[in-house]
Amino acid sequence: MRDFVFKNLTSHVKKRKIISSSEIVDRQGMRSVIRRHFIGIVKEIKDERIPQLPPYVYILKEHNNKEQKEKFLFRIKGYVYLRVDERKFVIFFMHSLKIVLSVIPQGLTSAEVDNNI
Repeated sequence: MRDFVFKNLTSHVKKRKIISSSEIVDRQGMRSVIRRHFIGIVKEIKDERIPQLPPYVYILKEHNNKEQKEKFLFRIKGYVYLRVDERKFVIFFMHSLKIVLSVIPQGLTSAEVDNNI
């Protein structure tokens, strides 16, 4: 079984774009859930002061033998500067990837396994 959901939300008023996808795959007694998110926000820089923010990277890997579950999370936040004609912009972005691998217990229905995730 394979379920895939894709969302693309764009707001020209808020100058924001959100892209997310979720994929659930059941194969050979294993369930993998993969979730990806990307958020981008565009802001115009009016004054000469340019914000200097350090990039942010977060990585987490978890392995649980008792529940037979493994998780991986990767998140990065940063920014990019852009110049169009004489106008200056900064694009803030955040990207995250979450992967959960788990064993499907024998005798359970798919709905019962979904409630545990």
